[in-house]
Amino acid sequence: MEKLCLNLAEGFHAVAQPLTILRAGLGSCQSGRMNLSELRETVANSALEVERLCSLLHCMQEVVIAESVEPEVSANPLLPLLAYVADGVNLLFEKDGMILSSTIPDTCQPVLINRDRTLEALTSVLLTAHALSRAQDTVELIASSTSANVVRVLVRNVKSYGGAMNAEANLLMVLAEANIRSQDAGFSLSLQPFSVQIELRKAPLTN
Repeated sequence: MEKLCLNLAEGFHAVAQPLTILRAGLGSCQSGRMNLSELRETVANSALEVERLCSLLHCMQEVVIAESVEPEVSANPLLPLLAYVADGVNLLFEKDGMILSSTIPDTCQPVLINRDRTLEALTSVLLTAHALSRAQDTVELIASSTSANVVRVLVRNVKSYGGAMNAEANLLMVLAEANIRSQDAGFSLSLQPFSVQIELRKAPLTN
């Protein structure tokens, strides 16, 4: 419960900014002093903040689910999942002049995961890495079998020193960690440089 409260506090902190912007914008509309052009601009800006607010509230809802509902886990192949996640965000990296480099083994023992939660967590991590990177940076996605029981997934940008996460990125990392730890898996984050390490349990081998 303590962890959930801390995570929700992160969410409320993130939500405060778009609410403040909306309140200021709508207050200006009510003054009656805006011309048509100013009114249209205010409405457009308000729509963007409403979308941002909806996204944050959805993320908070997912955090509550991850912290309070135990997921079903099963043996899943990891390599196709990593390829799927990378393909899903690669166009965004290319658009902004960044490189998403994947280094994965030819084969990998299945891991015990909830596919949906793992997919959401990996996507959140890659989107945060993108947000903290600049044009010509390389974000690495690396998978390796580190022991008899664990497969490690590493996402990093070795050039991303000095970057600070905004409220939205912080909440995404809260959600990613909650999703991973709910599966009895490991999650660690470093910002200097940006690096996220996820350790997933290998599924038992069957004869």
